Amino acid sequence: MACLLQISDPHFGTVQPAVMQALVRLAQEQRPDVLVLSGDITQRARVSQFNEARAFCDRLAIPRMLAIAGNHDIPLLNLYQRLFTPYARFLRAFGPVLEPVVSTPLLHVIGVKTTRRWRHKNGEVSAAQIGRVVAELGRSAPAQLRIVVVHQPVHVLHAEDQHDRLRGWEPAVHAWARAGADIVMGGHIHLPYVCDLSTRLGALERRLWCVQAGTALSTRVRQGIPNSVNLLRYEGAGQPLACQLERWDFQAASGQFECVQSSALPLGRMP
Repeated sequence: MACLLQISDPHFGTVQPAVMQALVRLAQEQRPDVLVLSGDITQRARVSQFNEARAFCDRLAIPRMLAIAGNHDIPLLNLYQRLFTPYARFLRAFGPVLEPVVSTPLLHVIGVKTTRRWRHKNGEVSAAQIGRVVAELGRSAPAQLRIVVVHQPVHVLHAEDQHDRLRGWEPAVHAWARAGADIVMGGHIHLPYVCDLSTRLGALERRLWCVQAGTALSTRVRQGIPNSVNLLRYEGAGQPLACQLERWDFQAASGQFECVQSSALPLGRMP
């Protein structure tokens, strides 16, 4: 069985030591194979924040890691760096590429850079990026769970979050579904949820799951939802294929992350 840990929006610079310790314990107990960081790793893209984030990820001792930059991982106030070297600090800590791919016998995980130096907050995916992901999905093996990782969400549940939805989401979702993607992971709005996009979008070619993570470590929680992370488990067998998504929330009373929701996600395809 493969196990993937999704951490999003930790915002190093605003992290809570007790939550960090609890997440280290969770990683030690669950022993995931892959770590996904779906953006906003830092609060203000400072060198010290990137260094702290990388040191923490190393403490988790997870064999494989895929990290993408969020809008907070680009310098905000240093206009020269934002214009000419916006990702230099991110790449120094989490490089060497901005759109990494991690492939294991049971997982094929594709990162997409949805941030733009000219956008303060909103994300965007281009036609060229959509095509790159389609080509990469074509290289996946039948038994692999196919996951695309973005920062801004491809789907939101509340009207007030519509402005945070990824620009270009609609052609991306349709193209990636046709190409065989199973899951699109994201963060950005600090709200954990999962939904079947084929039930919410007209004419979607096949089942595609939107998996969103809350903020893993930051004080910047939203709507009273505690710090949370996602664990994804996949066996690569069974008829029909499915994976298990678990949401783990930090419980202040126990000082631990605890599983508060577990959902079976059927994959709309055969192995």
